[in-house]
Amino acid sequence: MTALDRVRAELAFAGCDGWCYAERIDRPGTGLGLGQDVPVVVASMYKLHLMVAACRAAAAGALDLTQRVVITPTEHTPGPTGFALFADDVEVSVRDLVRMMITVSDNTSAEAVQHLLPVGALDETLTALNLGDTVIRGGVGDQQRLTVSELGAQDWQDAAHLLATDPATDQVHAYDPAYVSHSTPRALCQLMRAIWTDTASDPRQCAFMREVLGQQIWPHRIASGFPTSSTAVAGKTGTIGRIRAETAVVQPDGEPPVVVCVVTRAARADAVLPVVDASIGRIARILVNEARTDAEQLR
Repeated sequence: MTALDRVRAELAFAGCDGWCYAERIDRPGTGLGLGQDVPVVVASMYKLHLMVAACRAAAAGALDLTQRVVITPTEHTPGPTGFALFADDVEVSVRDLVRMMITVSDNTSAEAVQHLLPVGALDETLTALNLGDTVIRGGVGDQQRLTVSELGAQDWQDAAHLLATDPATDQVHAYDPAYVSHSTPRALCQLMRAIWTDTASDPRQCAFMREVLGQQIWPHRIASGFPTSSTAVAGKTGTIGRIRAETAVVQPDGEPPVVVCVVTRAARADAVLPVVDASIGRIARILVNEARTDAEQLR
């Protein structure tokens, strides 16, 4: 049974479709995956692109990451984490907006960062990093408004509940890469590789991005597939309805890092599917171990 056969078996067991890719960061082009060049919905993984755009703007002197920003309750973008839960005004630096956007996937912070970017900064980032397979369509607020309108929901909370529990929502635009922000597993890995090789921005900004990605609080997907005592995992999750995903860099002790992306679409409409989350970790481990082995054989 090959590594990709085992990946297919994991997807079948979890009841989902999947697209994935992994490769050693120091050996680009030597990876393996399933559907690694197929467009996929990125969900909150688009916040990776926002972070890189913000850090590139800071490196160019076009954005001050120490600038103070006041977030008021009237400016909140709905979400289950971060400032969306706060009842009072909050003053925070742009740098820590970026941190909140990544570590807890705070939607309010993401919207604030996107509005603070210089005009054209996001497109410049995609072009400079040769991410031609990646399209970012607005922000999380735009996605929420599109889905609320399409489902005839009262608000985003109502729409999110329908996405997660109603089988009739299977064909909504939120699941169609043609209508929302999208990329490919390979391109998402390419972006993370740029951060790890100091080519996404200057070395100082890339070090900051690696630090923040290592602070992500969610251990239930890719990190769940690896022993915490001997492996560091730094990444960003993405979730909307049936879509559950993560892109991460896995660093085994004493070895070169491996970048891996796993995107799934569950057959079941359910707000919580631990079996799918766990399968993402197991798939990541299969791919990472294979990438480590294949790279050693190339020596």
